[in-house]
Amino acid sequence: MVTDQQVRKLMKLITLESSLDAAAAKSGMSTVTARKYRHSRKLPSQCHVERTYRTRRDPFGEVWTEVEELLKRDASIEAKTIFDYLCRQHEGRFGESQVRTLQRRVKVWRARHGEPREVMFAQIHIPGRQAQSDFTFMNELGVTITGQPFDHLLYHFCLPYSNWEAVTICFSESFESLSAGVQNALWEMGAVPTEHRTDSLSAAVSNLSETEEFTARYRGLLAHYALTATHNTPGRGHENGSIEQSHHRFKRAVAQELLLRGSRDFASRAEYDSFWQRLLKRRTAARHTRLAEELSRMHALPARRLEDYTRTSVRVSRNSTVLVRGNFYSVPSQLIGEQAEVRIYVEHLEVWYGGREVQQMPRLRGSGRHRISYRHVISVAGA
Repeated sequence: MVTDQQVRKLMKLITLESSLDAAAAKSGMSTVTARKYRHSRKLPSQCHVERTYRTRRDPFGEVWTEVEELLKRDASIEAKTIFDYLCRQHEGRFGESQVRTLQRRVKVWRARHGEPREVMFAQIHIPGRQAQSDFTFMNELGVTITGQPFDHLLYHFCLPYSNWEAVTICFSESFESLSAGVQNALWEMGAVPTEHRTDSLSAAVSNLSETEEFTARYRGLLAHYALTATHNTPGRGHENGSIEQSHHRFKRAVAQELLLRGSRDFASRAEYDSFWQRLLKRRTAARHTRLAEELSRMHALPARRLEDYTRTSVRVSRNSTVLVRGNFYSVPSQLIGEQAEVRIYVEHLEVWYGGREVQQMPRLRGSGRHRISYRHVISVAGA
């Protein structure tokens, strides 16, 4: 078979050699073939004619109407499912070796007649412009502390241009977790980008009945840092693609590090914190050059952090308890009947009265739970 390279050589030699025979010989083809290409002035690849006929019988030709009906009924149906259906309907007619043939036919049909697909455009990330963040569950990694399951989430913050990332452990997608995570990342970074993009988090994005797009507390948080708020369309996770990929890669890195460690159990919460902080430091070490480029285009931090807790006023019941976010906590009996202020942080609560903190206790997760100190109960009983 004559190649394009041979014909190109022939065309060059025709102008240099005294005869066509000599040019053909040096090009590695016969004189007849050389004469044909000299006359056509086309390369072999340009002379190729697409085949419009089949070289073998179509095994699915007689049942293709059935296949099309299934494809039109539900576009999500897989070719293997259709093949299994055909094998049941036409027992003994098809063999396992024909699955790939059907898969190719279905692929071509979908390209020609299938539903239009969503068009995605590559995102261009500008240094210092955008930060993305979201929560991700870590329970699948099976981390335990002193043998007890440690169910938790990560608030994950990243810069799409440099891939710099920051992480804060939390236990719910609350505003307190969001506020602490955003501020921890910004103060660790030492500067503020132009825009902060999230998923449609209930802690940040208002529901459809609200006139404002974002919640008042979230707007206040971003206004303090002169950040512009944006969020992706509900159900369109790819619009926040950088943080979604960061979730995947960070959790995979943690899983691999746990395999090297040889155990998923930690002696304390502090040991676990130290574990992932070391991992995060190694991951961001190679990103300093691009991070420096981003920082040079960001604006400065404000003079101070905002409070990353929520204040609420509660009355102490005659049982010496307060109800906070659906959970009961005991407090000193001297406060019975008084109105106290509770400051709700990511992992703990503070009870304030008369301008002073009178108690601090771990925050319960979920609702309908109790945290009762026997000292408070005994004090009430003694009174």
